[in-house]
Amino acid sequence: MTIKDIARLAGVSVSTVSRVLNDHPDVSDTAKEKVRAIVKEYNYIPNTSARELGKSTSENIGVVVRGMSNPFYTKIITEIGDKIERAGYTMVMQQIGANDDEIFAAAKMERDKKLLGIIFLGGRLNYSKKQLSSINVPFVCCTFNNQYGDVDKSDYSSVCIDDNQAAHDAVEYLYKEGHRKIAVLLAGPEDGSVSQVRFEGYIRALKDFEIELDENLIISINSFNIADAYEGMKTWLAEKHEFTALFAISDNMAMGAMKAIREAGMNVPNDVAVIAIDGIEASEYMNPVLTTLCQPMEKMGAEAVRLMVDIIKGEKTHKHILLPTILRQGESLKMVQ
Repeated sequence: MTIKDIARLAGVSVSTVSRVLNDHPDVSDTAKEKVRAIVKEYNYIPNTSARELGKSTSENIGVVVRGMSNPFYTKIITEIGDKIERAGYTMVMQQIGANDDEIFAAAKMERDKKLLGIIFLGGRLNYSKKQLSSINVPFVCCTFNNQYGDVDKSDYSSVCIDDNQAAHDAVEYLYKEGHRKIAVLLAGPEDGSVSQVRFEGYIRALKDFEIELDENLIISINSFNIADAYEGMKTWLAEKHEFTALFAISDNMAMGAMKAIREAGMNVPNDVAVIAIDGIEASEYMNPVLTTLCQPMEKMGAEAVRLMVDIIKGEKTHKHILLPTILRQGESLKMVQ
């Protein structure tokens, strides 16, 4: 798709398309609507980097990080940067907000920086072929994979844990300690993200252990943010639901929830047991130390780069790697009294 193609489809001149793309005011509203409709339909990404336009090749590997404040990515990014440099390439990173479009950001960066490949850190799990048609280089999904979309597994690589099984394991640990009223704190049950996959693991565990699902024990906050977890948990606790344990789908959310639990006059783990998934450094220095299923962050970053470099060099085809979690036996989980 070129500017000439857009002009032809919209029935306007090439110069008109150029003015619309550059937000010039001297274009009619009708022409703007036609051009923008074509741009949106065909996922056209204008190349705005004049400096990079002059280059025919590059050694750049892009990294798109979704969720700028997520501390889980820190070690992974450090490992990715180190491994990319050791392999003789240059890392070009862009951080975007949790609600931003990582596909648009990646496609634009691909054109502007002439990327050889892209590593996504965090993102949706329901990409469609049409959405990804704007990306023309190989990509690796790090920390997640495309579980709900219609993209063929042979068209991309992924490195992640089995999020569904990790959630099942977390609930099982609580079950073995005698807990039956197990609340879950998540971003959303059907949000097309890792939250959905871990929630499905929670549901599967309840069925396996013959615990009836209680809708009142589902705490959905539409965010992975620690402050939102605190506020959401605080609001939910005020409703006085009966529970003995909490499975938070991430350490970040667990830390916010534990603050709310303490302020409500309850003790972790004596009154409420808490378990999570991730293993970020900050959760190890909490009081009590958070019990969590740790993801192998450095290994994830290293494997993502290895896959990316092998594909760029034409030595390997796309591959999907599942890595195990390791339980950090903290102090936030105790047998129910």
